[in-house]
Amino acid sequence: MLAALAAATGPDQTKEGKRLEACREVIEELAGIQEGIPLDLLEKAECAAAIPGVKKAAIGFGGRFGYGAVACRAGSQASWGPPLMLELKGGSFGLQIGGQETDVVLLFMNQNGVDYLLRNKFTLGADASIAVGPVGRAAAAATDAQLRAEILSYSRSRGLFAGISLEGASLKQDERANRVLYGRKVRPRDLVRNASQETPAAGAGFIAALERLAPRRTDE
Repeated sequence: MLAALAAATGPDQTKEGKRLEACREVIEELAGIQEGIPLDLLEKAECAAAIPGVKKAAIGFGGRFGYGAVACRAGSQASWGPPLMLELKGGSFGLQIGGQETDVVLLFMNQNGVDYLLRNKFTLGADASIAVGPVGRAAAAATDAQLRAEILSYSRSRGLFAGISLEGASLKQDERANRVLYGRKVRPRDLVRNASQETPAAGAGFIAALERLAPRRTDE
């Protein structure tokens, strides 16, 4: 139904709609190639966030900023719920990528990681444990540190996986964008935990991509 809605309405040309369309593209591209994000890890993830085109801040050594969205598994059949808009700021992100724009995907692997999304703001590495995720179709190459991490990170710069560290960066709810997207103030819990809010047309493509790449679970 989401895919049909996305096809019928086409890309939403509002600022928020363009952001969510970019999130869809990042998820599809990073998880849709053989050497990309392992689909079995995406299927196991409780939430998936995409932050397209993270940029280097003009002021401050190594600072970066980006805007994206996250969707979480919700409901008794664990389908993907509606998007929550996010901001990513701070952190050195690794010197090896220089001043290039970088696409970032974060997989929240357990409920502890999900709980941080209900905060107004939290710091990666300090509040929530984070590790660079393994790439390739199988997740068998994951290390103990990766398996224990609450969040796995993936990043791509100029078409290549950068393998950068996001420790020290902060994730924050983008309240303004959420209000615009849903037409009113929404509670993050209604998007992350309960999925009581319907997915807006602007977010249909992003959610449909997640449903196609990592369909609802059948083992619960």
